[in-house]
Amino acid sequence: MTGELDPRTLTILGVEGALEAAGAPRATADTLSGLSAHPDARVRARVARHPNTPVEVLGSLAAAYPADVLANPGLPLMRLARPNLLGVFPADGVIALLNAPGVPGWVVDSALRHEDYAVRTALAGRSDLSAERVAALAQDAGWQIREAVARRDELPEALVRQLAADDDYDVRKAVASRPDLPGDVLRVLVGDAHGMVRAGVARRLDLPLDCMIQLAADGDPDVLATLARRVDLPRSVREWLATNDQPLVRAAALQAWTVPAEWLARAEVDADPDVRAALARRPDAPAELLTRLAGDESETVRRAVLERSDLPEDAVLALARAPEADIRLHVASAEGIPASVLDALLTDPDASVRTVLAVRPDLGEAQLEVLAGDPNPEVRRAVAYATGTPGRTLAGLARDPNAGVRRAAALHPNLDPEDLGVLAGDPDEGVRLAVAGRADLSPSVRDALRADPEASVREEAARVGA
Repeated sequence: MTGELDPRTLTILGVEGALEAAGAPRATADTLSGLSAHPDARVRARVARHPNTPVEVLGSLAAAYPADVLANPGLPLMRLARPNLLGVFPADGVIALLNAPGVPGWVVDSALRHEDYAVRTALAGRSDLSAERVAALAQDAGWQIREAVARRDELPEALVRQLAADDDYDVRKAVASRPDLPGDVLRVLVGDAHGMVRAGVARRLDLPLDCMIQLAADGDPDVLATLARRVDLPRSVREWLATNDQPLVRAAALQAWTVPAEWLARAEVDADPDVRAALARRPDAPAELLTRLAGDESETVRRAVLERSDLPEDAVLALARAPEADIRLHVASAEGIPASVLDALLTDPDASVRTVLAVRPDLGEAQLEVLAGDPNPEVRRAVAYATGTPGRTLAGLARDPNAGVRRAAALHPNLDPEDLGVLAGDPDEGVRLAVAGRADLSPSVRDALRADPEASVREEAARVGA
């Protein structure tokens, strides 16, 4: 029966029928190709194990079903027919096979010859590679592969020295971060032609003092910025970096674990906003400083303050008055903001901010009453949706000139029954439909809605009241 199945319609087979077809010993290549797209994962896994499945189909299944592909009994014959079998597999499929438990050696050897750099990069990161394979990958034409080799936990010193002289700076940068880097190689990399390599050296926890001094004379701002974050520099070097001409370096100096108090005062009046923003991100910044920075003239600084979760009330209040609407919107949606901030946002010039404010669960009745009189109907509708809106406020919203506001009010559980009766005769059919969907209507109101001129309203009233 399997041979009679149309491969174009196999994906609509029921699961049991598809499983039977995928497991049939005489299933054809066309049948298995069709079943490889079946929506059920068990069917696709069974196709991955079938010896008649075409190589190209196995390649497409390998990424999701590597163990099933490796368990396929037809693989030995396929390998004989195609010595470079995995060369036709997509890169993600070969990588999945490499990561499968108990991967056979032939897969590793095939990955070593695979033309896709991603495969060889994944291979270079494996901890169980033989010394010969590691040495071969260290000579690979792709810099990504050599970089992956340079990041290996265990690497012979000869290869470390070889890669430290690599033509590609990413490879040398990876070598610069190795904990087992010989001292003479480290000093060579301190004078490397590329700034990113020298910056990598500057990050080393065990950087010798003479190397620090040499890097402090570097002309690359990124190198100096990396060095400026250190606290184990000579005092004079740290001070020089903290007052460097480059804002990037001065900002980086403020990111050190500890900084002298006078640096904080100096940074607050720094001409560059990135320096003041770095100051705003310091975890030990006092409340008074954060309040002043929240009102800084620079948007960059205000946004840096906004990132914090420990702001004092006055700082939050300053951000609630920021020129940027999205900053004020962020404040309006934040948790646990003080009442003074809520009051300030009630009159925000942006209706979106006031709309978000209206649905806050911590908004008081007096504040909701203010927003219920907002000139923007979106804000008033949000008040009608808010769970804490009292009945007296809803009564006014039930008579709002905007039908959308009245529709929202008609759904609120706090709406007085008398107001429901008013809305049941509303000229807008959408309002009457909202009322008709309530289960708490009086018999007289429901009877009136069952006789409504709009069919949808009558049907809703009859359905809910049944």
